Amino acid sequence: MEKELTIDILSSVQKPARYTGGEFNSIIKPAAEVEATIALAFPDVYEVGMSYLGFKILYHLLNKEQGVQAERVYAPWIDLEAKMRERNILLRTLETKKALRDCDIVGFTLQYELSYTNILNMLDLGGIPVLAADRGEEDPLVIVGGPCVFNPEPLADFFDFAVIGEGEEVLAEVMTAYKAWKKAGKPGGRQQFLREVVKIQGIYVPSFYRPVYNENMTLKEVQPLSEDVPPVVYKRVVRDMNSVDFPTAPVVPFGEIVHDRISLEVFRGCSRGCRFCHAGMVYRPVRERKPEVLKDLARKLVDNTGYNEISLISLSSADYSCLAPMVRDMISEFKDERVSVSLPSLRIDSFCVAIAKEVQAVRKSGLTFAPEAGSQKMRDVINKGVTEEDLMNAVGAAFESGWNSVKLYFMIGLPFETDEDILAIADLARKVQYKYFQVTGKRGCKVTCSASSFVPKPYTAFQWFGQNDLETIRRKQFLLKDEIKKYKNITLNYHDGKTGIIEAVFARGDRRVGKALLLAWQKGARFDGWSDCFSYDRWLEALSEAGLDKDFYASRQRGENEVFPWEHVSPGVARGFLWREWQKAYAQQLTHDCRRSTCTGCGVCQKLGVNIIDYKEEAEQ
Repeated sequence: MEKELTIDILSSVQKPARYTGGEFNSIIKPAAEVEATIALAFPDVYEVGMSYLGFKILYHLLNKEQGVQAERVYAPWIDLEAKMRERNILLRTLETKKALRDCDIVGFTLQYELSYTNILNMLDLGGIPVLAADRGEEDPLVIVGGPCVFNPEPLADFFDFAVIGEGEEVLAEVMTAYKAWKKAGKPGGRQQFLREVVKIQGIYVPSFYRPVYNENMTLKEVQPLSEDVPPVVYKRVVRDMNSVDFPTAPVVPFGEIVHDRISLEVFRGCSRGCRFCHAGMVYRPVRERKPEVLKDLARKLVDNTGYNEISLISLSSADYSCLAPMVRDMISEFKDERVSVSLPSLRIDSFCVAIAKEVQAVRKSGLTFAPEAGSQKMRDVINKGVTEEDLMNAVGAAFESGWNSVKLYFMIGLPFETDEDILAIADLARKVQYKYFQVTGKRGCKVTCSASSFVPKPYTAFQWFGQNDLETIRRKQFLLKDEIKKYKNITLNYHDGKTGIIEAVFARGDRRVGKALLLAWQKGARFDGWSDCFSYDRWLEALSEAGLDKDFYASRQRGENEVFPWEHVSPGVARGFLWREWQKAYAQQLTHDCRRSTCTGCGVCQKLGVNIIDYKEEAEQ
């Protein structure tokens, strides 16, 4: 009999509730009704994975499918992994305690590049061969999806196929195809199923393509190996967010998780066009949910979970066209139940203090703004489309309403940045403090600045940009730190630049980077997104042994016509549009938001046959 986690093991590790399962609203179907099992695998700890809305949606939708059992599995923390390996205990799902190797499909989300070693580790702990080429007919199919799938190549050797784009509709089609193939006796084996599934739009099978390289090590092309596979796999997109079922009874965890509240997605996509923003490009176009749909979902979620906070989430929630009336309605409905409404992402130019005051009626919280850059020049370079005046108006109104502290988010290491632009961050923080003095006549406003190191990403205008090297990033960090030290009540938070360099290697890497990934994992890499687990030296060693140069991927400026490793999977954004945006960044020229104005020519709507859905006109009637 296979070994399972026992009470003595669970009582000896941190947070045993991560591994027990049995939570409220979890779904277990009778075995006789289950034709196919898919494990939704999040490559990080339970508290992080349980906060991910994407898996809540897929768990709900897949379990609605007849004959499909969707289960959950998360990465065990280092303490439990040691005990599992010591006692030969396999990684299992939370619902039915099924070993990963006994599932039909194991699906990982690619949320951030530094989780990739955890994917390899979870496969190994689950009894599945890490390399796709080593898997036999009895092994599960390993699939991936999520935002980082728009450059799947560094992981190409480890998964069987990828879901490109939004999974709500396409995963149901995949499971229908799988059930039919399994019922027929799995004719032709794994290879035949891959031949079938690749016919579904949005499915990418890496073993059906071959990268060809130039003599200078750059990519020449990614060749389809047969005529029946598409040369470019375009993303799947949900045309109308009102048409897909949203989970109203998500699993409620026993312990506290990172986002321990109701997450209600008000719309998907963003058309602001910030030139650094990967999500803003790959989730286009904007598609809003109707306010009446959202209010109905909120009522059911409160009743089914017991949470006391509803977070209205999207890439830019303050841009929701019906926000003010909807927020007022929700606050009115739930106020007596002490359920609050929160907006996690506020834009400076669309910030409405009246709305902010209303959402604070039940529970007071701090205010966070993201100017992204300290100088107007840099905000124009990144197409942020906000001015210092916008920020001062927003914080001024907030200070008048009683706030006395703000958080400001910035990036350093952006294209065309100078030392003056770095110092402008400190200057902007000082001006915020002075605004507080002007409004209140008092000193003591606290300003917290967070400065992250910029990582260029695929399908953004900055995909051609060579990332700042470690020495440059550190010099900029210390320049800003020394400047901010001069002022009272301004604090600076920043991360070590080393993780950003490895992130860039994978964000912009080709299939050859997979060799370094395997070596790093074999050397003990896992939980690289956690500072106490990350080892830069281990990654440098792995890259060196793989015969790869980190600078070739991270800090090399790309030529206008260089073929990128990710262009055979596409969110529909035209390369020509991104190049024009890169040129406009250099010229510090802005591009308008296409949402309620003219088309900017990114190509997504035309290529994918999908339209912007915006309810602004209805909200104004």
